[in-house]
Amino acid sequence: MKTDRKLGMGVAAVALGVMVAGAAQPAYAEFQGKSAGDFMVRARAIGVIPDESANVTVLGGDVDVSNEWVPEIDFSYFLTDNIALELIAATTKHDVSHNSGLSLGEVNLLPPTLTLQYHLMPKERFSPYVGAGVNYTIFYNEDAPGGAVTSIDYDNAFGFALQAGVDYAVADNWYLNVDVKKIFLSTDVSINGGAIRADVDLDPWIVGAGIGYRF
Repeated sequence: MKTDRKLGMGVAAVALGVMVAGAAQPAYAEFQGKSAGDFMVRARAIGVIPDESANVTVLGGDVDVSNEWVPEIDFSYFLTDNIALELIAATTKHDVSHNSGLSLGEVNLLPPTLTLQYHLMPKERFSPYVGAGVNYTIFYNEDAPGGAVTSIDYDNAFGFALQAGVDYAVADNWYLNVDVKKIFLSTDVSINGGAIRADVDLDPWIVGAGIGYRF
């Protein structure tokens, strides 16, 4: 869709800008960098891109879950100069359909994710990081479309997350950020009071770009 393409191109442009700036950065003797005890708050635009597959009883086939773009906020605390904990908060609303074309309505996801990160080169302006952690996704406001589908329920579920990203300091405390996460997430879905059931692997990619402030 046009909106997805435009936002995706925007994220890619920010990512390229951060990488080019990092590669061309001069040395700044006065720059302090990330340190133990620091907090960082980031605001990002993220794309939630499910890599879905499903095992559906009765109907067979597969499901399709829409990509969505939303704002996100996250909080990080540095346990050491290199090691930080990050908690993200965002919510998305997805359209769901069976690959036969049957609409399965809409569902909202609230997926708080806690990761333990390792920051390379924390004292440099260009500072990449990797992380791993746990996700718990809450499904809410399930909206069945009516007709052949009168009700639909999703089970809340735990997942595992992997992460990679980069911060680039544009000032002592202000950063540009690009971040990619892969969440391995499955949920059990009940349709029409259990007449149809599905085991759905959502396994979304979460890609984002934004700004951060360290204090």
